[in-house]
Amino acid sequence: MSETAIRLQPGDIAPDFTLDSADGASVTLSEVLKEHDRVVLYFYPAAMTPGCTTEACDFRDNLHAFDGAGLTVLGVSPDSPARLAKFVEQEGLTFPLLSDPDRAVLTSYGAFGEKKNYGRTVQGVIRSTFVISAGRTVEKAYYNVRATGHVDRIKRDLGL
Repeated sequence: MSETAIRLQPGDIAPDFTLDSADGASVTLSEVLKEHDRVVLYFYPAAMTPGCTTEACDFRDNLHAFDGAGLTVLGVSPDSPARLAKFVEQEGLTFPLLSDPDRAVLTSYGAFGEKKNYGRTVQGVIRSTFVISAGRTVEKAYYNVRATGHVDRIKRDLGL
């Protein structure tokens, strides 16, 4: 992927997907949207790393605000379901983490590709978050976000 990689914008239709969760269940975006008004879908590089732990715990600690507004949170990384299960247990995470080992979903959302890492250009997961509403419509799209303060920004942007 290069700099011309697809980037979703508000108003675009979010790609549907089915991924395995940390507990082994299959989760399909379109099915989740039948049960919840909106989804906060966030992509992160690796479970149990400092930044990803900070971000996941921030979502966990603010879940009541999202739940109260009809939003459910889903996290996606290339980690295996077993590694995700360990992460969930270790951090007491209370929302689904999904495994995308072949990075197909990450790529379809523009959340995998070239990025700067300590001054070098590398291929990897681009920390990104999307707010998706009925009909799989992208309401908000955030790319290259920082792990710290990101959840507060989403809450502010959504008026939570």
